[in-house]
Amino acid sequence: MVTPSDIAIGRPADARGALPAVSLIVPTLNERDNVRELVSRLDRCLTGLDWEIVFVDDDSRDGTVDVLRQLSRADHRVRLLQRIGRRGLASAVVEGILATTSPVIAVLDCDLQHDETLLPRMLERLVASDCDVVVASRYMQAGGVGDWGEQRQLVSRVATNLAGLLLRAELTDPMSGFFMIRRNVFDQVVRRLSNQGYKILLDILLSAPHGLRVEEVAYTFRSRISGESKLDTVAVLDYLALLIDKAIGHVIPLRFVMFACVGAMGLIVHLSVLASLNRGLGVGFAPANLAAAMSAMTFNFFLNNMLTYRDMRLRGFWPILRGLVSFSALCAVGTAANVGVAVVLFEQKYTWWLAGLAGIFMGAVWNYTATSIFTWRNAAPADQQAPTAPALLANPAEPAAVSSAAAPLQTAMPRQR
Repeated sequence: MVTPSDIAIGRPADARGALPAVSLIVPTLNERDNVRELVSRLDRCLTGLDWEIVFVDDDSRDGTVDVLRQLSRADHRVRLLQRIGRRGLASAVVEGILATTSPVIAVLDCDLQHDETLLPRMLERLVASDCDVVVASRYMQAGGVGDWGEQRQLVSRVATNLAGLLLRAELTDPMSGFFMIRRNVFDQVVRRLSNQGYKILLDILLSAPHGLRVEEVAYTFRSRISGESKLDTVAVLDYLALLIDKAIGHVIPLRFVMFACVGAMGLIVHLSVLASLNRGLGVGFAPANLAAAMSAMTFNFFLNNMLTYRDMRLRGFWPILRGLVSFSALCAVGTAANVGVAVVLFEQKYTWWLAGLAGIFMGAVWNYTATSIFTWRNAAPADQQAPTAPALLANPAEPAAVSSAAAPLQTAMPRQR
């Protein structure tokens, strides 16, 4: 348990070599115009505290990294963890926390919409109440969502209610991206995390083996000044995927569920194309069915590449073409397995629907397993066009850590003493 003495509230912020009381984790993606202002605001509101800030950047292309390197050289409290080859707020936060040793972790966004002046009060609440997590809530009586439109408020409320179906704690804002947590509590749940999507707080709360002690403080969500919002359709799908994973992920892998859902949509495509060609245009059944099957396979491949395997997505003409050919060939084998199993069971006097379902299940398992191994997993490392080692090490003043060929690339700016 972290005590007030561990956090060392009174220790001066410039005490070199001391363990930071609080590590602030801030994911960034194209936030060049906000990072310097955020550090300036934190410097003012955290006077008297020992703190550091870890920016985890997902390969921004707007000059964010250059600004962060300048800040890191000028201020030993500012650190940069640069990721190349992968993205995602949840995984960025996890990697940022793992790169620190502080007893207390705070997570906030870089867009200046979170009220950084609440951090001292959140720290005091964490210590005084002996709780595990302090959450800044927009939905407490004194809080607010700022200038959100009705549609965004509705989406947020629906998402919050869905989260409440799985949560074991009474919480007004489980969707908050602004919170403070004890490091030892995070260490207890880190291996259970889904790292799915953007709602890392919800992931932590749902991953805890026992209910966490949570306190909330009210705040009003600010308007974005610079940059663009990262909330889009993919973020919504990621959130739904997180809920599904936490609900049934211990029984059925989330990726398989998504693969099966894509397959169900592919069935609709198949039947639609078949009906259009055969019934609408008078094309013979055999060629119409072949065209429908090819259309469905192509649809399934691109949707799986965009959603199911988005973390190892194939990019570029030739990788996509190879992936499509591989996917189609493997799914053709799965179709043969589907028909074969169904026929054998039907001849063994099983009912037609049971034999059909067994065939579909066998084909789906084969397609999922085979394409995971041969279409995406083996192709992904080669298709992530990471910088070469000579290019990375061209400037010896900026050290870089190069991972193995099978893993994403990551560079880090160390704390400068």
